[in-house]
Amino acid sequence: QLQASGGGLVQAGGSLRLSCSASGRTFSNYYMGWFRQAPGKEREFVARINWNGVSTYYADSVKDRFTISRDNAKNTVYLQLNSLKPEDTAVYYCAAARGAAQLAKNYDYWGQGTQVTVSS
Repeated sequence: QLQASGGGLVQAGGSLRLSCSASGRTFSNYYMGWFRQAPGKEREFVARINWNGVSTYYADSVKDRFTISRDNAKNTVYLQLNSLKPEDTAVYYCAAARGAAQLAKNYDYWGQGTQVTVSS
């Protein structure tokens, strides 16, 4: 129901835009979040956005570099990744929650993930 895309290989300092498209149901009244998981590490919160896009929240590690946004008419959430660093390398997942949440366990729906690799 959630499909993440837009990942790829980019040099440090570069940019990518990830997309998360929903199908089968609408998520316009859900909080949407992005998480990431690097090899050998736990899945970590990256950013979330409320239902109408007015409220956003970021992990300290990505604040001022990443921007989350959404287009409910397209049932799509975006994550703009700027000033990428090698430590941003991970599989990025989008997820939907009924309320504001940073913990993965509080998200009800998950996409399959898209790989972001940042070379130094």
